[in-house]
Amino acid sequence: MTIKAETPEDITRLFVERANAGDVDGLVELYEPDAVLAYPPGSTSVGHDAIRAVFATMLQHVPRFEPEDALPTVRHGDLALTSTAAKDGTGGRVQVVRRQAGGGWLRVIDRPEQRG
Repeated sequence: MTIKAETPEDITRLFVERANAGDVDGLVELYEPDAVLAYPPGSTSVGHDAIRAVFATMLQHVPRFEPEDALPTVRHGDLALTSTAAKDGTGGRVQVVRRQAGGGWLRVIDRPEQRG
């Protein structure tokens, strides 16, 4: 059984753990089926298949992810805005997550870096 994000902030921790384990499918499970990932920079990847392809490529080029300091989460009902201060100089990372009917939280929109 896959561990669910019990809070919006859990997703970032689970992302780092799964990325460092090379678990592409586990990363995809952190997203709603029609989620939007604004990556690579300047493009968008929509849905699990596209997001899976991005992460498969990304994990070949990024050997290790480090936890980053979370900024305060903003919540409104079943939606939350989470963010971290990027350690790699790419700006802030921002995500919109939604509470799921079956429990846990999933990403709906993810912008992992903002340059310039």
